[in-house]
Amino acid sequence: MVKSTRHAKYELYYHIVFVPKYRRSHLTGKTKERLEAIFEEICDDKDLELAESEVMPDHVHLFIGSPPKNAPSLIVNWVKGISARKYNQRYDDRVKWTRSYYVGTAGSTSKDAVDRYIAEQKGGDE
Repeated sequence: MVKSTRHAKYELYYHIVFVPKYRRSHLTGKTKERLEAIFEEICDDKDLELAESEVMPDHVHLFIGSPPKNAPSLIVNWVKGISARKYNQRYDDRVKWTRSYYVGTAGSTSKDAVDRYIAEQKGGDE
């Protein structure tokens, strides 16, 4: 769904994947439930849309919608930093994330559709 700010219309979604330190398979049971709730809190606080989340035993997948003012790296820093801090303040078992992550963009328009549109625009100018 296309959203808007005062000066922009946008439909930006990011697929974010990250892993716990040492890729330990401990994101299960209560830990998984707690993290899912914390990810929702963070997105609500930062005015992000948590479209999907999947906490696997050894990694996390998030699909987050954001206004264009937020860089993908900033969103990842928020999610990883705030989630670790909140989790570790609230619970005795610890969560630590690696510094690495994956982020990919997504929206309703595919790369091929954009390529075709640009090619058609170039053809019209000649």
